[in-house]
Amino acid sequence: MADAIKAVLWDIDGTLISTGGAGAVAWQRAFEELYGVEANIDERTRTGMTDPEIVEIIFAEVIGREGTPEEHAEVVAKYLEHMPAAVAESEGYEVKPGIAAILPRLAAAGVAQGLVTGNVEPAARIKLARADLDRYFAFGGYGSDARDRVKLTELAIARGTEVAGAPLDLAATIAVGDTPRDVAAGHGAGIRVVGVATGAYTVAEQEAAGADWPIADVTQGFPA
Repeated sequence: MADAIKAVLWDIDGTLISTGGAGAVAWQRAFEELYGVEANIDERTRTGMTDPEIVEIIFAEVIGREGTPEEHAEVVAKYLEHMPAAVAESEGYEVKPGIAAILPRLAAAGVAQGLVTGNVEPAARIKLARADLDRYFAFGGYGSDARDRVKLTELAIARGTEVAGAPLDLAATIAVGDTPRDVAAGHGAGIRVVGVATGAYTVAEQEAAGADWPIADVTQGFPA
């Protein structure tokens, strides 16, 4: 265990787990039920987007208008209604390599672990609960907090401070993510980033994005 690392902030989709498209299924069911439209999330959004960004894009590109704040809230609520079933029935759900071992190891070593995710918080918990991973995370920054991933990371750091009872040392805090957006967000918040190639981006692409530790997965060269 590297003494320098005292806190780790984890992305979810593509980093801790893959839901096998369960989120896209839940979004599609929500928009179809409320508006009768076919909302192909995979075709219209990019990895690393927050849930509020997804709602905005589908309203603009599929429904053809911005939508009101009340309509956005209604869609998110309907999405959350569909999430448990979509996750439970997904045949492609998987925990990424090494995650089931590293989370309890870090917890046992006293490393604070939080989440930085574009998911609204209830969706994040639903996704992680299928693999019983949600129990490792006492704090986080979520898509329900802000659209900007730098702000989400800063919020996670602030909440980690509340949980730990003392400010998290930025030099001893790292983020782990599978997209260039995760790398940019961590650096924007003043922390180093592990870029894992367990999502849509290769090790080389993570290195090009500026990841401090571009690795295939957490079993290979993880700094803590």
